[in-house]
Amino acid sequence: MRKLPPLNAIRAFEAAARHLSFTAAANELCVTITAVSHQVKNLEDQIGCKLFERTPREVRLTSIGARLFPALREGFDRFGDAFEEITAQNAGHSLTVTTTRAFAERWLMPRLARFTAAFPDISVNVEGSEDIVDLRDTGTDIAIRYGRTADVSLATMPLLQDSYHAVTSANDGLPADADISAYRRRNLLAYRWHLHTDEIPNWSRWLRDADYRTPGDFRISWFNDESLAMHAMERGMGPLLCCNVLAADGIAAGNLRAIDGPAIDGFGFKLAHVPTRQRKRSITLFVDWIVAETEQFALGLPQTSLAA
Repeated sequence: MRKLPPLNAIRAFEAAARHLSFTAAANELCVTITAVSHQVKNLEDQIGCKLFERTPREVRLTSIGARLFPALREGFDRFGDAFEEITAQNAGHSLTVTTTRAFAERWLMPRLARFTAAFPDISVNVEGSEDIVDLRDTGTDIAIRYGRTADVSLATMPLLQDSYHAVTSANDGLPADADISAYRRRNLLAYRWHLHTDEIPNWSRWLRDADYRTPGDFRISWFNDESLAMHAMERGMGPLLCCNVLAADGIAAGNLRAIDGPAIDGFGFKLAHVPTRQRKRSITLFVDWIVAETEQFALGLPQTSLAA
């Protein structure tokens, strides 16, 4: 017979360690903060070791807590996977994917029908959001994320490397070979980034790299969302610094046109999932499918200038 501390105490510790917050753990477990603190204290008393360092501003794991947490996290992941597998057998196979709205709209949705045609027994749910969701808390199976992935406990793999180019509507009323100077009397479009970095592609960098000496000639029109900015660009409202992964289909179809100029490196799209869920058939099939799709797509993706 296994000699284990009470399950409620283990659950309280695992949730508090995962969130590094007793408040968030209490919300997840639907109990009070005092109850979480009490359960963690019981666990500390049973094993004779302190698991958290508490300060008025933050909660940190001790060295013992940091050693214990990964094993418990993986254990609860396996519990969840086992019950989910039984539920899936009763309710049919399903898969939930989260990604940015722009990637879902511009890249994933035009290709997803090929997956559902190949595997009609798998229902795919897509959540388009700029929020970084916790794959363990939400039951989401796969995240396609842009830029660095902070959660080192997730299994990750690169999908597509990208770059940013000046792109406009092919029907904006200007000649097909118009350069950026032709847009001095129009707005340049931009959107607010959700990545917290000083290295984001922006018009100041692009105009500087293009050796354009009077950037004050242009006005910027802002949108709070990448998808909104792309819709405005498609309707001829002005050029947008656009991810080549998201613009490639529109350029190939003749709906969009790249303006000659520099390319600015992006941050890349990556796939992430909880490692223990790799055994789930729908995840394995989707990962294999999207890796093959991105590899094929990348073969035809210019890595420097889309206008070349």
